[in-house]
Amino acid sequence: MAAHTRRRAARCFGRIAPRALLAAVAALAAAYGAPSAMAGPVAGTVVQLSGAMVAQKPDGTLKPLAVKSEVESGDTLRTQAGAYALLRLIDSSEITLKPSTALVVEQFAFARGKQADDQASFQLLKGGMRSVTGLLGKRSKEKFFIKTPSAEIGIRGTDFILEYLDGTEQQQAAPAGAGIALVPSAPLPPGGLPPGLHVYVSEGGISLVNRSGQYQYDPGQFGYIKDDNTKPVKMSSNPGMQFTVPASFAPPPAPPVDTY
Repeated sequence: MAAHTRRRAARCFGRIAPRALLAAVAALAAAYGAPSAMAGPVAGTVVQLSGAMVAQKPDGTLKPLAVKSEVESGDTLRTQAGAYALLRLIDSSEITLKPSTALVVEQFAFARGKQADDQASFQLLKGGMRSVTGLLGKRSKEKFFIKTPSAEIGIRGTDFILEYLDGTEQQQAAPAGAGIALVPSAPLPPGGLPPGLHVYVSEGGISLVNRSGQYQYDPGQFGYIKDDNTKPVKMSSNPGMQFTVPASFAPPPAPPVDTY
């Protein structure tokens, strides 16, 4: 890793992270490349972070992220093992990432008075995320999409969780009382959850489309979709999803009420 890259990582993390975190950023940089000067439209900001996270640019170069770092359209966000991240997007929506997650911010555009230009497109490559929709999701639900290897997800004004497992993960149960649980408590099944897409809807609803058809999930429902050709399975209780953020993370915000 070049000297200027180490200095930049130190500036980003210096006052908020221990030396071990800087070493983790260096390891991520070695895996994904050096920082890039290229910039896309700003999609949001990192507001909470419990470990190392990087933004991989479309050309493969790397930007270490810290609290108050901007996230841009085109970024692939990657959290390291043990690192949770909370992002606030420009429409006041929020996304929480689990450790060892890769999420592509394909495009995010929002401006008051310009509803025709709204666009929210993401791709969950692996790992877990929670989405609490904001002003864009309130006025342009039909323009919000999250792609996964098993299905594409649309929204109906929503608080929901997705987790895509590829079978290589080291699944662990959340320690009791360790933080803020975002899903109803349930034990991790022996051997862990099966590979594929796992979903949970807390509020609102989501639509799910793959080659087998289109399906709806409502509040309180869990689901499992093995792959793009498989019909979803619906469940009324948690099959073992785990999503507990650090206690230092702020509680979920109230739905946005300002004008758009």
